[in-house]
Amino acid sequence: MAEVITMPRLSDTMTDGKVAKWHKKVGDAVKEGDILAEIETDKAVQDFESEVNGTLLFIGTEEGGSSPVDSVLAIIGNPGEDTSALTGGKTETAVPEKTEAKKTDEQPSTETQSTGTKEIPAGVEVITMPRLSDTMTEGKVAKWHFKVGDTVKEGDVLAEIETDKAVQDFESEVNGTLLYTSVGEGEASPVDTVLAIIGPAGTDVSGLTSGGAKKADSKPAAEKTSENASVSENTSAQTVANSSTERLAISPLAKKMAEDKGIDVHSLKGTGENGRIVKKDIENYQPSATSAKQEVSASAAVAAPAQVAMNFVQGEDSETPNSQVRNIIAKRLSESKFTAPHYYLIVEINMDKAIEARKEINSLPDTKISFNDMVIKATAMALRKHPQVNSTWKEDKIIHHGNINVGVAVAIPDGLVVPVLKNADQMNYNQISAGVKDMAGRAKSKGLKANEMEGSTFSVSNLGMFGIETFTSIINQPNSAILSVGAIVEKPVVKNGQIVVGNTMKLSLACDHRVVDGATGAQFLQTLRTYLEQPLSLLL
Repeated sequence: MAEVITMPRLSDTMTDGKVAKWHKKVGDAVKEGDILAEIETDKAVQDFESEVNGTLLFIGTEEGGSSPVDSVLAIIGNPGEDTSALTGGKTETAVPEKTEAKKTDEQPSTETQSTGTKEIPAGVEVITMPRLSDTMTEGKVAKWHFKVGDTVKEGDVLAEIETDKAVQDFESEVNGTLLYTSVGEGEASPVDTVLAIIGPAGTDVSGLTSGGAKKADSKPAAEKTSENASVSENTSAQTVANSSTERLAISPLAKKMAEDKGIDVHSLKGTGENGRIVKKDIENYQPSATSAKQEVSASAAVAAPAQVAMNFVQGEDSETPNSQVRNIIAKRLSESKFTAPHYYLIVEINMDKAIEARKEINSLPDTKISFNDMVIKATAMALRKHPQVNSTWKEDKIIHHGNINVGVAVAIPDGLVVPVLKNADQMNYNQISAGVKDMAGRAKSKGLKANEMEGSTFSVSNLGMFGIETFTSIINQPNSAILSVGAIVEKPVVKNGQIVVGNTMKLSLACDHRVVDGATGAQFLQTLRTYLEQPLSLLL
């Protein structure tokens, strides 16, 4: 008997799913555990496995199409089995794109698809600004990898989109010519608005772009230069050369590292697969003696007149446009500070035994943990004993989270991001250390995925490595508390009535008074103090 497969709910905020790719086609045999399709949710792309054996008889949503959660996605049954009774009542939930595509195939020269008020020419695909995170309202184009008139293939990185959390590559899902782009590099547009249009070369898409954003300039770089006399000949020549060469094969991380270090990637030879430039190529880059000499000479030429004349140069103000990440940080922190009634509890911890424990742990093979790792582990265990601190305020209720997901604040050039260690209370020191190092490294290179920065139930911010002894943080909502960790300080302390040298560290807990009462916050800190001052108590 045929089995109806519905669009799965792969996240708690998912309302519909998009089929990024089918791994089977109608008529193929399917086994339990086979990857049936890749489903794109509001947070990530996930493999969707079949739970039954049989033949794929019907596909309700084609690649690139979306359908609501619980609607018919596919039907699996016996070869030749009649599925009309199962699909007849669900024709509206089966993908309308499929019908339109068929109609286009029959009359390619005259038929068009309707988008409500505007007609889409045959073979043309309208690309909208994707929603790359559940909190994203608009996206900023950090970089276009193609210009109007270029040929685009399915899977090509069309652009780099900066969301409120990270910069992510956005791949084309269709083949064709890039006919139109709605915004330039550095500009933003709302989610679901037209971002680009791809279709057959020469297709007139003015009917789709009228009244919209400005059309991207499709003139060659050399022609643009002739119109703008202020651009130097050297810059123009380099632009033309770069735009005329084949697209450079380079990993996103290597590209970011090269930009940060000012390295011309076109002068590098990649050691990766098919000559792709990878991270180690950037790390191993050595400038040639000629270029280094030129740089020194240029620097000397600039510096020499100033040294001789001893003239002071008048400083000028400059402006830096806010990144999408910076804007969202400002918005969220303001909302948190002005909506959640903050209060702060500060406690001083004796770290002598923690220092000894860390030294012993790090003496083990292949083990190196930090004090921050120890704080995260102790915090997660303390949250298990004080679930009220691991909660979220809603207008009519308080949600007590079953999982303990600790967000770890990481500074990046654009501001601050908070990657999340899921189920931190169940992780050992090595797992916490590896997780923090991995996510912190990728956060600084903008390599974190959006879903890696979602779902925190508590946050930790550590400025101890900068010598900061005490500070307070703004709560990272929807969390109800955040722990601020200061530096370990060697100073005189009183032990058994004697003044001795000890090592202390101050912790500050910021709490949302709507959820965490003062006594509750104090009890949490007492438990946390016990775990840090008596590290063996974590084993009990």
